[in-house]
Amino acid sequence: MVATIRYEDIVKVPKALLHDHLDGGLRPATIVELAAEAGHELPTTDPEALGRWFSEAADSGSLERYLETFAHTVAVMQTGPALRRVARECALDLAADGVVYAEVRFAPEQHLERDLTLDEVVEAVLAGFAEGTAQAAEAGLTIRVGTLLTAMRHAARSQEIAELAVRHRDAGVVGFDIAGAEAGFPPTRHLDAFEYLQRENFHFTIHAGEAFGLPSIWQAIQWCGADRLGHGVRIVDDIAPDGTLGRLAAYVRDKRIPLELCPSSNVQTGAVASIAEHPIGLLRDLRFRATVNTDNRLMSGTSMSREMSLLVETFGYGWRELQWFTINAMKSAFIPFDERLRIIDEVIKPAYAKLLA
Repeated sequence: MVATIRYEDIVKVPKALLHDHLDGGLRPATIVELAAEAGHELPTTDPEALGRWFSEAADSGSLERYLETFAHTVAVMQTGPALRRVARECALDLAADGVVYAEVRFAPEQHLERDLTLDEVVEAVLAGFAEGTAQAAEAGLTIRVGTLLTAMRHAARSQEIAELAVRHRDAGVVGFDIAGAEAGFPPTRHLDAFEYLQRENFHFTIHAGEAFGLPSIWQAIQWCGADRLGHGVRIVDDIAPDGTLGRLAAYVRDKRIPLELCPSSNVQTGAVASIAEHPIGLLRDLRFRATVNTDNRLMSGTSMSREMSLLVETFGYGWRELQWFTINAMKSAFIPFDERLRIIDEVIKPAYAKLLA
C-alpha cells in the first residue's frame, strides 16, 4: 500500500498546517524583485541560484549564516505593498500544495524600518492573505488562513504585540507566539503578556523544546499556560528507552497538548540528527498530539507535501497515518470548534475515506 503513495497524490489530499513563518516562505523570484525596489543587496539576483543559496546557508551548520537568510527576507518586507504581496503569494502557494487550513506567523516588530506602524503591518498582511485566499478560490482551491502574531523573546515588546493580536482578533489574527533563541530568554520573561492573553480568552503557542529542552517546555506549559508547543521535540528527553514517560511527558500527553513538529527544520537546526532519528515516529506510536509542519519553507526547501512524503519514505506510513496527523492539526487549530469540525468532517475525512476504501 505504501508504495502506491506518490508525491503528486500527497499534494492532492487536504492538509492542515500550524507552524509556518511568513518570512521563511518567500518565493526567490519575489525576493529578487522586492530587493531591487528596496535597494537591498542579495547574494545573487538569479532566483534559482538564490533559492539554492537559502537552502545551503540554512544547511551550513553555521548559526550566523542561518540567521543571515532571514535578514534578507525581512529586509524586503518593510512596506505595505511588499507585505501584501508576500502574504498573498504565501496563501496561493499553500493552497497549491493542498493545504486547506494554515496558521502563518510573523513578528510585526521586525517590519517597522520604513515607518509602518504595527497596526499597518498587520493590516497589510491580513489583506494579502484575504487576496490570496480569494485568488485560490477562483482557481478552485479552498484554503482558510489564520494569522499568529509573534513577539521576539529577546526583545521587550511582547505585551504590546499581545495587545496588537487581541486588537485584530476579529479580522483574522487567531493567536500569539514568541520566537527566537530559547537559551537565556525563557518564556517566563514574557509572563505579563501571557497572563493578559489568558484574561482575554485568547490562544497562544510558544516556541519551546527545540534547542533548549525540558525546562523550556515546562515553563511554557506550567508557568505561561501555552495551548500548544512550537516544536516541542525535546519532550523525547523525558521518555525512557522502554517508552516509559516521565512526569512532564505524561502531562503533555494526558492534556493532549499539541506538538508543532517540523521534521526537516529540526534536522537543519541540529535538534535531531536525521529524519530517521526524528522522534515523531515514537511520539506517534505513544499517541501524543503530534502534528507535521513546515516551519520555514524557503530555508528548508520544503512544503507540507514534502514533509509528509519524507515520513512515508522513512517510517512507511500510509494514508491512515497521514490522516491522523492532519486531523490532529485541525483539532489543535486556534479557530472556533465548529469551524474546525466542519473542515474535518466535510473536507479532510471524505478525501481520505476515498483513499482508504
